Amino acid sequence: MRLIKQAREMAHAAHALHRKGNTLGLVPTMGALHDGHLSLIRAAHRETDVVVVSVFVNPLQFGPTEDFERYPRDLKRDLNLAKAAGCDIVFAPDVSQMYPSGFSTSVEVVGFSDQLEGAARPGHFRGVATVVTKLLNLVHPTVAYVGQKDYQQALLIQRLVKDLDLPVTIRLMPTVREADGLAMSSRNVSLNAEERRQATVLFRALRLAKDQIRDGERRASWLIEAMRQLIAQEPLARIDYVAVVNAKALEPLTTLTGRVAILLAVWIGSTRLIDNILVDVS
Repeated sequence: MRLIKQAREMAHAAHALHRKGNTLGLVPTMGALHDGHLSLIRAAHRETDVVVVSVFVNPLQFGPTEDFERYPRDLKRDLNLAKAAGCDIVFAPDVSQMYPSGFSTSVEVVGFSDQLEGAARPGHFRGVATVVTKLLNLVHPTVAYVGQKDYQQALLIQRLVKDLDLPVTIRLMPTVREADGLAMSSRNVSLNAEERRQATVLFRALRLAKDQIRDGERRASWLIEAMRQLIAQEPLARIDYVAVVNAKALEPLTTLTGRVAILLAVWIGSTRLIDNILVDVS
């Protein structure tokens, strides 16, 4: 496995691989790899000739009061895990490589950037769209693999690729969960034992909504209130948002129909967690 830290070297390596007829799979990450990331790497290994994993904690997607400095970083561990999962190249640039002196360009996907996660974290999706555009331009992947846990982010990337006519397929992969349902996330390591126990309320709330839909409930407001009441039973939980929306456009629903996305963001102590499920409603 090859470690690349220079942006120009990454671009040259990708160009050489493409000239030889290889397909490239990209798994963009901020490091602190877990089984969710590894499932993406394994999928890329099955489906493409060369797997590139980017490891870059992107400062542009963190707000001034967010956890950029304490975001977990362990490149040596990430390298070992990525290699075992089938990675061929790890691209791990520092900030100066991605945003050199004088950098002044940003990318914004209007609409997706100002609701739900975008409303809760102003500027977040501008940072995501900018770094993803740079990564796609450097690696020129055939396929890029993203997880459903960051569902709004995945939709934003798909829209960015469509609008800018970028020649890459975005593969949305299922959320990987712990045995008790908690979605795997790099931020889970910040939870102490009691917070970790209470964090399962996110998935329990989503499962409650899914069960109610299966039993015939179609009122979005009723589902939202039921989820809020369940989450409120955990003393360390503080709701940022609970939403029931159209899964394609993220438009709020009154009555459920078609494919529905149920999304939530909840603080557990000082750690903000997100999760979602998709439900097909007839």
